[in-house]
Amino acid sequence: MTPMKTFSVLIAHYNNGKYFKDCYASLISQTSGDWEAIIVDDASTDDSVEIIKKLIDGDDRFRLYQNPENKGCGFTKRKCVDYATTDFCAFLDPDDALFPDAIACSLKKMNSDEGIVATYSQVLFCDRDLNPLNVFKKIKQINNNRLFFNCPIQMFHFFVFRRRIYLKTSGINPELKAAVDQDLYLKILEYGDTELIKKVLYKYRLHSGGISQNDKKEYAKSEFAKVILETIHRRGIKQINQQNIPTSYNNSEEIFQLIDYQNYPVVRLKTKIILVLKRMIQTLEKT
Repeated sequence: MTPMKTFSVLIAHYNNGKYFKDCYASLISQTSGDWEAIIVDDASTDDSVEIIKKLIDGDDRFRLYQNPENKGCGFTKRKCVDYATTDFCAFLDPDDALFPDAIACSLKKMNSDEGIVATYSQVLFCDRDLNPLNVFKKIKQINNNRLFFNCPIQMFHFFVFRRRIYLKTSGINPELKAAVDQDLYLKILEYGDTELIKKVLYKYRLHSGGISQNDKKEYAKSEFAKVILETIHRRGIKQINQQNIPTSYNNSEEIFQLIDYQNYPVVRLKTKIILVLKRMIQTLEKT
């Protein structure tokens, strides 16, 4: 009998066969072997499935599923979680890669505190050949509250979440084609706090096929705005910074203007002070 795993790496795949070898290599190089990899292919039109099958052949840690027709990112990522069998889950894009200790570090942090519903790490931006460019400097420890919408981006990959918490939410919106990760983050954070692992665990490949790059950025921005508005409604928020919340989506600028005050220096300073105080309280509680 195959032993039960404790960590599910979720890979929503579409036409990324040429990059998948790096993704695969980073998984089999993990210092922790206690994982499964769930791959859901969204009806790729190239030879990706054949490439994946050849790479994972004979390794029962990998399970490959295929959508009968192209359904989009939200649907496919939701299916990934559906197929997972462990409580700890994290998405890895098929064109990206992990550092060898990514799973081990994440499990250690999650197991250190049952109150943590998710963790995320520092991210290394790489070129199309996965050569390092620079560490993404905007990732910060967040102050989680009902007015946090991850805008501007402070949370990113490697986002590890408890599946039992995910099952309390409505799940990833299967209709989304972009901003799917943001939808997941905001839903999970409504059930507890998250911790930043101050270490680079994820390699993010920059290339023209990425969903949030070049001509696709405006579409992604619009989808993110819709996710934020849905989150505001779900949380029962009627006003933000003395401005009424629109009942329906009109345009992205209207939504981003609502929360733009969070970029004001005084607001950012207040957030930093709150985080420092929280850390001090946590330290005192441990002594």
